[in-house]
Amino acid sequence: MNKVRSIDDLKNIKNEVRSKNAKGDLTIIKVAMATCSIAAGAKNIMDSLINEIDKHNLENVIVIKTGCMGYCYAEPTVEVSINGKEDVVFGYVDEDSARNIVQNYIKNGEEIEGVISNKDSKQMKIVLRNCGSIDPENIDEYIAVDGYEALGKALFRMGDDGVIDEIKKSGLRGRGGGGFPTGLKWEYARKNKADQKYVICNADEGDPGAFMDRSILEGDPHSIVEAMAICGYAIGASEGKVYIRAEYPLAIKRLQKAIKDAREYGLLGKDIMGSGFDFDIDIKYGAGAFVCGEETALIHSIEGERGEPTTKPPFPAESGLWGKPTNVNNVETFANIPAILLNGGDWFNKIGTERSKGTKVFALAGKINNVGLIEVPMGTTLREVIFDIGGGIVNNKRFKAVQTGGPSGGCLTEIDLDTPIDFENLIQRGSMMGSGGMIVMDEEDCMPSVAKFYLEFIEDESCGKCTPCRIGTKRLYEILEKVTTGRAAMEDLDQLRVLSDVIKDTALCGLGQTAPNPILSTLSTFWDEYEDHVKYGKCTAGKCNALLKYRIIKSKCVGCTLCSRVCPTSAIVGRPKQAHVIEQTKCIKCGACMDKCKFYAIKKD
Repeated sequence: MNKVRSIDDLKNIKNEVRSKNAKGDLTIIKVAMATCSIAAGAKNIMDSLINEIDKHNLENVIVIKTGCMGYCYAEPTVEVSINGKEDVVFGYVDEDSARNIVQNYIKNGEEIEGVISNKDSKQMKIVLRNCGSIDPENIDEYIAVDGYEALGKALFRMGDDGVIDEIKKSGLRGRGGGGFPTGLKWEYARKNKADQKYVICNADEGDPGAFMDRSILEGDPHSIVEAMAICGYAIGASEGKVYIRAEYPLAIKRLQKAIKDAREYGLLGKDIMGSGFDFDIDIKYGAGAFVCGEETALIHSIEGERGEPTTKPPFPAESGLWGKPTNVNNVETFANIPAILLNGGDWFNKIGTERSKGTKVFALAGKINNVGLIEVPMGTTLREVIFDIGGGIVNNKRFKAVQTGGPSGGCLTEIDLDTPIDFENLIQRGSMMGSGGMIVMDEEDCMPSVAKFYLEFIEDESCGKCTPCRIGTKRLYEILEKVTTGRAAMEDLDQLRVLSDVIKDTALCGLGQTAPNPILSTLSTFWDEYEDHVKYGKCTAGKCNALLKYRIIKSKCVGCTLCSRVCPTSAIVGRPKQAHVIEQTKCIKCGACMDKCKFYAIKKD
């Protein structure tokens, strides 16, 4: 065990690891071992690589596990670093291609298929700087990439005022959704005097389709440990809490090890690096309540109370956990801190746009080819993210919309594709940054159904404390249910808009205040779809089953009887070799007949 008592000790560990990895013609194989990677079979791939290396007696080749490399669409993924050659990433790796990588690419020096990417010039990785490149369970590897040097710099060279000034200078804004200036938040917490203060990391990532915070904790947990310690020093806190959902077992496991190793190295606990500063971290588990992403609800949950928000002021910086001054930031916000202190606030301030500095991590999901984790400078356009980095829409379908900001955000359309992504621009367009979920939709998505999906989620996740959210979201969902089943009138659409505005103005917390956003944005940009559902009983996307009608085109039907044999309700009648008919009263619109028909004789209206 290396006990770190000074910055010099950190440098010695760093030099030792770098010297070891730089020996001769060492080849390093990195295997992504995040949750998505493991689910795709990465453990077996790692075993295959190790077995093949042993088989060929390749003593200069080592295999290490990493966190998410970002190429979630191509898992399992493997990166190979050979001295004198450009690093390459192989995707869709199976046991055969793993053997091919070792035998032909590494041993024989041949070019082989399977390379999915080199360096992507449109991305800039600050938050994800170590994800996919170091072993997240090896503290020495984190130290080798300048880990904990920012903490040492804060303790011995900057002082608490200097740390906060540097964060303010950087222009970093909270990445949890609100976008409040991080430096000001820390300053407020420092100015409030108390015998005890707390630092909380919000890792309660609850947005559908979001996996940014999980991936950071799985791939670079020490960056969060280090950043929380820096924050504790800056505001005068000695205790930190990571509030993480229990559904993230791998992230929890790696965070637990990071905290344990940091304690053993003397980078957490008493008298950190001989500075006289004490700080330690423990983990609190959430039960998956979306509302606990709101900082006051989160604090109540840690205290053992119901996870319900309270009105502000007082803000947590004044009266937070156990009534003491508390600073709450999310995982991505903290992950920026070490890089800012090492490179300087001015460096970070030059990245991004005038009012939104730095980079933003997004979880690309939905109808997009390159599903995965990306990080781009603020100001990058939606078009660049979706079509250049994301690879466009699956099966070359037409792009229809993208939901940013999760359930709290809104749907942006084709006319918004050249919008630079930052806090202000997204709000002006009727959406929001949120924590970074980005769900892409194509021409086959029904927008009233999309709005209903988000409202169902929000209604279920409402804590029930305030009437606008508890009752209002239920009424919104009921109206959308009428719309998507063909039972609504035009007056219902007026009611939908009015009720949405009332909830936005009267709900207690951000969950309720932003709940109507998916409705308001889709009403604004896809009014014709709502009108089709209500006026004409038609779902142009073909997603609302209650409005669909399957019929058989007589001129194409040869009477093969296959459709009638797969129909679960015996709704299709007719004699062999004669045109069949669908009895609409029996049809449950499952689509089995259309899937099985070889003659394209069944049409969906």
